[in-house]
Amino acid sequence: MTIAPAKPVRTRFAPSPTGYLHLGGARTALYSWAFARHFGGTFVLRIEDTDLERSTPAAVQAIIDGMQWLGLNHDEGPFYQMQRMDRYREVVAQMLKEGTAYLCYSSPEEVEAMRERMRAAGEKPRYDGTWRPEPGKTLPAIPADRKPVVRFKNPLDGDVTWDDVVKGTITISNKELDDLVIARPDGTPTYNFCVAVDDWDMGITHVLRGDDHVNNTPRQINILRAIGAPLPLYGHLPMILGADGEKLSKRHGAVSVMDYPAQGYLPEAMLNYLARLGWSHGDDEVFSMEQFCEWFNLDHLTRSAAQFNNEKLAWLNNHYIKQADNQRLADLAMPHMIDDGANFEGAPALPVVLGLMKERVNTINELADAAMLFYREPKPDAALLAQHLTDAVKPALAQFAERCKTVEWTKEALSAMMKEVLAANGLKMPQMAMPLRLIVTGQLQTPAIDSVLQIFGREVILSRLAKFL
Repeated sequence: MTIAPAKPVRTRFAPSPTGYLHLGGARTALYSWAFARHFGGTFVLRIEDTDLERSTPAAVQAIIDGMQWLGLNHDEGPFYQMQRMDRYREVVAQMLKEGTAYLCYSSPEEVEAMRERMRAAGEKPRYDGTWRPEPGKTLPAIPADRKPVVRFKNPLDGDVTWDDVVKGTITISNKELDDLVIARPDGTPTYNFCVAVDDWDMGITHVLRGDDHVNNTPRQINILRAIGAPLPLYGHLPMILGADGEKLSKRHGAVSVMDYPAQGYLPEAMLNYLARLGWSHGDDEVFSMEQFCEWFNLDHLTRSAAQFNNEKLAWLNNHYIKQADNQRLADLAMPHMIDDGANFEGAPALPVVLGLMKERVNTINELADAAMLFYREPKPDAALLAQHLTDAVKPALAQFAERCKTVEWTKEALSAMMKEVLAANGLKMPQMAMPLRLIVTGQLQTPAIDSVLQIFGREVILSRLAKFL
């Protein structure tokens, strides 16, 4: 059992708006949200939009839409880094004043030449500290025509060590880290610096993110220490792989969260599935988000990459469709059916139909397709009709049609009457059910025929039978 933290939990989800909300990002958001909910803490949404060339308003909206669909509601934000420029400049100025950062006038070409020399010498390529002030060191003359960058004065010796809540203890030598640029010549701050300042200002206590950020963490820790900020606890989640063991990409199918509602998935199925991609609670596979938040802690996060399995997600979606309110299913299915030309006038109530059809489908789209048999004119295949509507069956169907005029219109009464007609004519159920399905729906595969008849109603059944008898 996880011991409650000493101070209020504050987590954050901080995507860069350079594309859609992908599945790995959604899982990170889910875990951060659930951890805050578990401890009655605060979940912050932060948009890291300093990459001006790649960040777009459309991508911001795609992230927000994905979060809303999943129901991962934030308590604070969204905060936008581009709206915090004055704060970043204030911290840069303070660091320059305190000597934890310095002006660097090396040109990009000079820096690249430094790195080339180091590569040639078999060393790790890095900035060589030309403009780094040290006691007794004489700095070069300042070029008249060049604006400086601001570099962080990274410690030269020692290690950066943190206890990662997923991966365990991680240690990286400061010799592996050069003096990071924290502000560009035009004054705009860089990614790792902004993240460190934001986590400080927003009081973030726990940072859960993908393990592609592991290399950023020692840089951010050193910056936080330099500005006198407390360190959050870090946890780096392993990536999600496709079924083939490769990194998820478009060739695996949908990788944007918002592809899934379009394909007919319910958010509770996606949340339940993502929750199990890197975390477990015994053998529990199906659970509500309330239950997940009650259970969720950092003790059972896995270190190994998870494989995305579409069949498992479809199975979960089937489970949640079967549990769902029929009116909700109707609201989701109707737009799809309208696009397919469904005619709802005088037809059975859609929630009733979907209640019959939902047991055997994996997506809302499949459910909508299956329900169409109630909302379009049947066009039975002539060859199939000739095969099943035989002279031996027609008299029995005629008797069935006659008794439909007076029988009590319930599933049970229709079933009993059909069995009586079959017995009177020496027929088996398929001999009459098959042509009856074709006449009424235009297809051979339907749910139980007595249920189909009941939902269509007496008038529709008599009208359709009359066309063929």
